[in-house]
Amino acid sequence: GLESQAIFGMLTDADLERKCLTPAGTPITTWKWLRAMVEHEAHHRGQIYLMLGLLNVPTPPLYGMTSEEVQARSA
Repeated sequence: GLESQAIFGMLTDADLERKCLTPAGTPITTWKWLRAMVEHEAHHRGQIYLMLGLLNVPTPPLYGMTSEEVQARSA
């Protein structure tokens, strides 16, 4: 949300290059950790949308478009 954007916007290049630790204790640069969080969220969102589709449950819009709208624009 907007709060996260404000926090991320305050990070300097030095902040992003600084090492941090994952919950498992593995050192990683902050920018790589943030990228991993985005990839992780996208992965689980994909799993949820797949399961909803398999159950014939309409999926909510993603980035303002329904899956039907995405399919129509992809044709």
